[in-house]
Amino acid sequence: MYVAVKGGEAAIANAHRLLADRRRGDRSVPALRLDQIVEQLALGVDRVMSEGSLYDRELAALAVVQARGDMIEAIFLVRAYRTTLPRFGYTSPADTGAMQVERRVSATYKDLPGGQVLGPTFDYTHRLLDPELAAGADVQAPAQRPVEAEAMPRVSSILAHEGLIEADGDMPSDHVPGDITREPLQFPMARDIRLQALSRGDEGFLLALGYSTQRGYARNHPFVGEVRIGEVELELEVPELPFAVPLGSIRVTECQMVNQFKGSAKRRRNSPAATAWSSARASARRWRWRCATGRCARASSARM
Repeated sequence: MYVAVKGGEAAIANAHRLLADRRRGDRSVPALRLDQIVEQLALGVDRVMSEGSLYDRELAALAVVQARGDMIEAIFLVRAYRTTLPRFGYTSPADTGAMQVERRVSATYKDLPGGQVLGPTFDYTHRLLDPELAAGADVQAPAQRPVEAEAMPRVSSILAHEGLIEADGDMPSDHVPGDITREPLQFPMARDIRLQALSRGDEGFLLALGYSTQRGYARNHPFVGEVRIGEVELELEVPELPFAVPLGSIRVTECQMVNQFKGSAKRRRNSPAATAWSSARASARRWRWRCATGRCARASSARM
């Protein structure tokens, strides 16, 4: 922001008028409506809501229009507006196992209970421009079939039931989840704070961070345990009532990855496989050291 300019108020006012003119564009072109943005630019609206931490499609669409399509500016607008809203309480933890699934895929299980559901995805589209969209061609209705109400348990629950994955662990009973929108960050951060920070992070930065972590070093490329998208019901516990009050449903995305890490900072790797892997790593380190001192051949023959 430029403040050391003489006549700054007039310049700022003129800049606002020019911005409004550029935002509107050609007056002969019909102005965008919020419902058009909500329905046809849904993924951009979802990003603004997610990184802005405010689930309101019309407000997100308004921010997109006001920012002229600049997603980062739109997210800042939503975050600023969010600070003016009162806080009534916290909902109960959402049960994504009871999600009305729209998309559900897994690279861990081929035959999932409930089946694999591709849903609306770009995965199998050809990255070519479609001129029919510019011509306003009619869009066919999606294929439909009767679906039975079948439970779709999470893949992590299936793996845990078969003893193939380590449990997440229980949080302390007196743990109060943090809120990075109301409290400053303090390091080291707890797991819930880290997840909140990641969910509000810039999409492009997180994508680069994920690829640099997975492909940058070591063998830590995870498997896609499950990706699911669908409607989840939210409930609010009211002190005056003995039951939770349903507030409605929101569309959420859940992703669970399966990694090969064993142990943690608080738990040693004590399984036979982990011990063998540690021995192999130690031997590799000795071999590299001997190679660096010019005795690679003798060390190699001795190990064989």
